[in-house]
Amino acid sequence: MATLPTTNLTLADWAKRRDPDGSMADIANILSQSNEILDDGVFKQANGPTSHRVTVATGLPDVYWRQVNQGVYPSHGTTAQIDEGIGMLESRSEVDIALANLEDDARALRLSEARMRLEAMNQEMATTMFYGNTAANPEKFMGIAPRYSSLSAGNKQNIFSCTGTGNALTSIYLVGWSDETCHFIFPKGSSAGLEQKDLGEQSVDVFNASNTYTGKMQALVDWFCWKMGLVVKDWRYAARICNILVSDLTALATTQAPTGAFTTNILHRMAEAIYRIPNLGMCKPAFYMNRTVHSALSRMAMEKQSSVLNIEQGLSSFGTARQYLSFMGIPIRRCDAILNTEAQVS
Repeated sequence: MATLPTTNLTLADWAKRRDPDGSMADIANILSQSNEILDDGVFKQANGPTSHRVTVATGLPDVYWRQVNQGVYPSHGTTAQIDEGIGMLESRSEVDIALANLEDDARALRLSEARMRLEAMNQEMATTMFYGNTAANPEKFMGIAPRYSSLSAGNKQNIFSCTGTGNALTSIYLVGWSDETCHFIFPKGSSAGLEQKDLGEQSVDVFNASNTYTGKMQALVDWFCWKMGLVVKDWRYAARICNILVSDLTALATTQAPTGAFTTNILHRMAEAIYRIPNLGMCKPAFYMNRTVHSALSRMAMEKQSSVLNIEQGLSSFGTARQYLSFMGIPIRRCDAILNTEAQVS
């Protein structure tokens, strides 16, 4: 007998979403993550439908001292153009109409599916923001980590190694957001953010677990799409503190001991990164780290009785009041997309 594939909601899945009284259950999404990037990121419409062309200065014009009755040579600056790509992340939900008819409120069933899809897309977009690499995955957009991945590159002065080796490593990222420094993009002529459409009832193809076509069924279809890219217009407005050994963070020992070396301790490295940003007044800076680093940073600050780490009051991207940690006045955001298994940056 033909069976629905695991990509569709099954009768067993439907049953697992019921309360004892038969009503739709409120699902506790234990797979949700903390991704606070959208609280800070600036969005700008791209100047193209699939990419954004950025013009950057590569050389300044010559200037001269002169005396009266002496001339100067004409000169001009030099520029280069870079095309930043836009990725298209999609998801599609197809619920068998017979299954939907078992539910008094079919909208509630579809909403439970939508919530989990939106969380999955949020996590994937956050991961791509840091680790997307168009050389390996051209359908995505280029993230922060591949841009700051070599201690001998032209932007090496904004990469700070905490000397950890192996692949049990993590990073802290500092981004200064603005239209002229670092920002997200969405396609020309479209709107920013995630788009969702109720495509109504449709006839859809059905495949079994072996991916064999078994026929068609009537289904309620929802479509989700998020088109986004990342532009680093001025590389000086982002920095990466890399090669942080996770075991040292957990134990607050060796490279991350409160009295450790200035060249490996994350508090000192964060201070160094701040001073590599040319002008904090022309951007909205924020640090990004996962909860392992966030926890260690808090404990380290208590050990050092530091006054540079504070609890600040502010608003989330949805306008609700919130509290957050700050370091030297710069917000510290927790992002679970940042790995504890990064490769060593050398």
